[in-house]
Amino acid sequence: AEATIPGLTYDLVKGLLKKGEVSDRIDTCETLLRLGGVSDSEELHIPRSEPTFKTLHKCACDLKSILGRIPDQIYDRKQFLETIKEIANSIKILLDAVNRVITEIPASESGSKQILEERKKEFVRYSKKFSNTLKEYFRDTNQNQNVFLSANYLIHQTNLILKTVKQECC
Repeated sequence: AEATIPGLTYDLVKGLLKKGEVSDRIDTCETLLRLGGVSDSEELHIPRSEPTFKTLHKCACDLKSILGRIPDQIYDRKQFLETIKEIANSIKILLDAVNRVITEIPASESGSKQILEERKKEFVRYSKKFSNTLKEYFRDTNQNQNVFLSANYLIHQTNLILKTVKQECC
């Protein structure tokens, strides 16, 4: 259902928490970020055995894992700055891996290349939004919810890249 109606699961969970009168005690955005950093589903697994595809999957999982640590590290400035450096490096490595996958797609499948290029551009846009959110956070450290939300969007974009590769290349 989530694939058809993005956000459905989030809305359902929010509704259940509200109905159970615990929504004020559970930070849904933070919880989803933590879960996004550890969850890996069959839906996101790329069945290709070539090193390029395995590397892409590993890079995506690494980035999501680092993003999932944000809630634990955001309150320790020094540790959070190190995490931000890790995220930036991981984004660069993931983009390199996506580029390598794109070069492996045969020229006869230009539609697949174009779709993956679009996903990559979208990912870059969300990476820049994440960067801007971090800048805002350091001006006003009460903005941690925005950081959590932006990191969740980045995890979602990472998952979309994996889904697109699986759909177009497998």
